[in-house]
This record gives sequence, C-alpha cells and structure tokens, in this order.
Amino acid sequence: MIEGFVALYIFMLAAFTGYEVISKVPVILHTPLMSGSNFVHGIVLVGTMVALGHAATPLEQAVGFIAVILAAGNAVGGYVVTERMLEMFKTSNKGGQ
Repeated sequence: MIEGFVALYIFMLAAFTGYEVISKVPVILHTPLMSGSNFVHGIVLVGTMVALGHAATPLEQAVGFIAVILAAGNAVGGYVVTERMLEMFKTSNKGGQ
C-alpha cells in the first residue's frame, strides 16, 4: 500500500516539475527540446513493450497493450509536430529563385 502512495507522489512531483520547466522554455528552444523529448518517448515505448512481455495475467496484458499503443502514438505525434515546426523555418522559393 505504501509503494502505491510513493509512486503517486513521484508521479505528481514529476508532473509539477515538468510543467514548471516546460512553461519557462523560450520559443527558440522549443524545437530542440521536442527532439529530446521524442527520444525519451522512444525509451518509454521500449519500456512498455518490455513490461508487456513480462505480463502474466490477461489484465496485465490488456493494460500493457494499451500502454504500448499510447506510447507509440505519443512518439509518432511528437515527431509529426517537430517536423511541422521545422517546416515553418524553411525558406520558400517563390518567384523562381
């Protein structure tokens, strides 16, 4: 029971710290930060696949499968957003130059 409270405390502390850090990032550093977070999302995806591999009960397998789907969507979405942001900084060749 105590482990659950410790895990909840760590989650809440990480969420608050993450929000405070991200809210203070200048706009110019947002793209490199997203690239770094995409790397972390890939690590999370690998972790969820490992956890799913060790799942024994059907409930654990269902939760692990949902975790893999959400982690994959998070990683892919991060790369899509980063690519769209990088497209904004590319120069357009209008006027035949």
